This record gives sequence, C-alpha cells and structure tokens, in this order.
Amino acid sequence: MAGEGLILATVLAIILVLVILRAAVKVVREYERLVIFRLGRLLSKPKGPGLTWIIPIFDRRVLIDLRTVAFDVPRQRVVSRDNVSVEVDAVVYYRVYDPLKAVTEVQNYIMATNLLAQTTLRDVLGQVELDELLSKREELSKRIQVLLDISTEPWGIKVQAVTLRDVSLPDTMVRAIAKQAEAERERRSRVIMAEGEYQAAEKMREAAMLYGSAPSAMRLRELQTLTEIAREKNMIVVTNTTAAGDITGEVASLTAALARKGEKKE
Repeated sequence: MAGEGLILATVLAIILVLVILRAAVKVVREYERLVIFRLGRLLSKPKGPGLTWIIPIFDRRVLIDLRTVAFDVPRQRVVSRDNVSVEVDAVVYYRVYDPLKAVTEVQNYIMATNLLAQTTLRDVLGQVELDELLSKREELSKRIQVLLDISTEPWGIKVQAVTLRDVSLPDTMVRAIAKQAEAERERRSRVIMAEGEYQAAEKMREAAMLYGSAPSAMRLRELQTLTEIAREKNMIVVTNTTAAGDITGEVASLTAALARKGEKKE
C-alpha cells in the first residue's frame, strides 16, 4: 500500500508540475508582445517574441498584436457645408507601436479607434462643400489621418492611412450634377468655336492686308477662283470687275486649256 501511495503521489506531482509549466511557459510570435501585470502592477517592458515565462496565479497577461489593422468605418450620413446629405464610408489603417500604452491608457483600443474614426470623419466632411468632397478626396483623407493620429498617439497607436472609399449621393443630386456637367461641356464647346472664329478672322485680316499691299496677288487669287468655278461647264460666270474683258478672255483661255488637258487624258 505504501508503494502504491508513493507512485500515486509521484504521478500527481508530475501532473502538477506539467500544469504549472503549461501555465508558466508561453510562446509569443514575432508580431506579438505580451504585457504582464504582476500582482496588479505593470511590468516596465513587454515580453516577446519567443519563449517567455510568467508566474502563474500572480501574473495576468495581455497579448497585443503589432501588425497593421485595417477596419471598415461604417457608412456615415454626413451633411456638407452647403447642406447636401451624402453617405460616406472609409477604411482606416493603424497599428500599435506601444503595447503598454494600448493596455493602460484606454480600455479597448480597437473600439475606441473605430468610434473616434467615425466622429472625426463626420466632423471633417461636414466642414467642406460637396464639390470639395468629390474632387479633393486625397486631401480630406490626409486631414482625417492627421487628426486621428494626434488623438490616438496617447494610446500608443499610429494611424498610417485613411481612405475615403465611397461617396453616395441622392438621385436628385446625381441628376443635378449631370446637368451641370452637360452645361459645362456646352460652354466649353462654344468657347472653342468662338476662339476658332476669332483665329480665322485674324488670318483673314492678315490675308486682306497682304492682298491690299500686293494687287497682283489679289488678281491671281481672283483668277484662280474663276478657274475653279469654270470647271463646271454648265455654269455662266458673271463678273462686275472693271477689267471684265480681260478677265473673260483669261478665263476662256484657262477653260480651253483645261478642256484640252482633259481630252488628252481621255
């Protein structure tokens, strides 16, 4: 009986040692840190990565993940400065850089960061007009990131980026924006046409000045125009120029020359 009791005591002792070792030995991954409270007092340095030891019963451990966390900010209804109601959702990227502060300075840093991101998103977007919200997303995202980073720094959290993912507009506002874009394109087309007319008028004015300084050039241009008209044999050209006889003879000569050239080609 004594031998059996000794064996049983040995087995129980071994089991107790294994249980204590299991509770005392912890493996911390590379991207994790173990924050230890010993009898309620915080140890000055988190443990890990690798194999760590704690004192069962006396130590309470909190495991903190140091990887970048991305969470989707729930869709928020925002009223812009020009009183337009829009729905906006965003994505926030952050990571814990000080595990001790993340445990001791805030009760739940994940929930606190999420709620803070929602309120900051509404506050920032409510101060801008709709046009800025649609065209300056990158600047607004940067502003939200800076404000979040300043607020979460005492918690040991670094906000790395904020991205405005979607902006939903009411149907009436979508139609109004479409009409505005159509009117803007119409305005641009009219401006382009006016600029083209202006440039053409400038060239014509320069050409008129050139013809005025060289009458022979004007005469050649007139003859060229009459020659082009004379290609249609079923048309009669009437001119009111003072040198009608000379011009008629020249046109007739040009017409005959063109006719002979056409016969040769046939």
